[in-house]
Amino acid sequence: MKLVLKFGGTSLASPKDITNVAKTVASFSKGNEIVVVCSAVDGVTDSLILISRMIEQKKKKDVAKALDELIKKHRKLADQTIKNSGIKKQLVEKLDDDISELQELVRGLTLLKEVSARSLDYLVSFGERLSDDLVSFALQDLDKKSTALNGKEVGIVTDSNFGESRPLMDTTRIRISKTLGSLLSKKVIPVVGGFAGADQHGNVTTFGRGGSDYTATIIASSINADEVWLMSDVDGLMTADPKLVKNAKLLKEVSYSEAIEMAQFGAKQIHPKTFEPLLSKKIPMRIRSTFDVKNTGTLVTPSPSAATKKTVKCISALRNIGLMDLSGGILFAAPGSAAKIFTILAEKNINVLMVSSNPSEASISIIVKKVDLAKSINALEMNLLGKMVKKIEGSSNASIIAVIGSGMKGTVGVAAKVFSAAQKRKVNVMMIAQGSSELNLAFVVKDSDCKSVLESLHEEFQLDKIN
Repeated sequence: MKLVLKFGGTSLASPKDITNVAKTVASFSKGNEIVVVCSAVDGVTDSLILISRMIEQKKKKDVAKALDELIKKHRKLADQTIKNSGIKKQLVEKLDDDISELQELVRGLTLLKEVSARSLDYLVSFGERLSDDLVSFALQDLDKKSTALNGKEVGIVTDSNFGESRPLMDTTRIRISKTLGSLLSKKVIPVVGGFAGADQHGNVTTFGRGGSDYTATIIASSINADEVWLMSDVDGLMTADPKLVKNAKLLKEVSYSEAIEMAQFGAKQIHPKTFEPLLSKKIPMRIRSTFDVKNTGTLVTPSPSAATKKTVKCISALRNIGLMDLSGGILFAAPGSAAKIFTILAEKNINVLMVSSNPSEASISIIVKKVDLAKSINALEMNLLGKMVKKIEGSSNASIIAVIGSGMKGTVGVAAKVFSAAQKRKVNVMMIAQGSSELNLAFVVKDSDCKSVLESLHEEFQLDKIN
């Protein structure tokens, strides 16, 4: 099989973890062609973002201290992970080259006292550049041929939307298939730094947090992989967040569309764009644990088996969100009213998570991120209050609960069971939305009621007996 294995930061947190990843890759490489994608070592991306903020706050000493700690961390990992002295020497030389480039960048940004979106992408990409060195040389330490490549070197070409870039797939496919095809034919295991690529001018770009998943599926699509595995500290996709529902169960198999919904509604282990490159090629994905390789995890497939088509598969929650209620009587029902509202929010770069409007069109409810709530209300009041909108009310104590499952489509009584579960816990539903696909039913409750409703829904649909 041709496999792409992506390892998250928690899988690379210590020398023992990095050795464990190398051993896992080495064992799967027998009889398979493997491409490895790595996230930054646990906590490193956060450290680099913190350094960028310190630069802007002109905290020169704090920048120097944080950078020094980050460098020491990687040198210590290199020293304690690699046994062979010759390989260790090569790794230290490679790390020194990357560290020198990082130090030079930080020095320049500190002098400028500002970090542009382009500079920030370049800065945070170093987390993955340093981790792919560690994993590649750990494989060499196990007598495996391996080479480390960053996103730019492997051939990922993106647009210039720094911080949230998208790949230019036609160009990317040609470049990646050439680069990796050559290495795989020589039995070399490529270790690619995730999260980043480069635009057509050669500037480093990133895909946003969690973007290493996206890198893995871009590569899988480009080389026509048989499967892509996302390896992290979780066993797979669950029927609910185990921190909120104690008897949450592992899902053995879900469809692409179900997994996309789960990603949008808080399944932290998947970047929402992850599935885009896989859809046309119909490449299956597995979400597995690095620490329990005997467990095959969750298979995400374009066509799941009939046995797995349950009415409801998963109960997800988006906690601490902002709810706005806009009302405006007859004026509000005029054509283009909703367009004006969304245009104002879009101009402020505010993403709308959920919308609900009653048939009379006298009011509309909008969900945004909690951090965007005050900005949203202010922008709408400045532009619409007294003209089209009579009243705007906001609440920051809200959560979206999403009931997800492809088997819900056309099944009578699902909504009744959902709201019966909320009623059993004496919880008031503040807002409801369901798309025509009937793949998910989402509703809003007070954040303080979220855990109780999740438990009740899990019970109602007997998700603890799902497999």
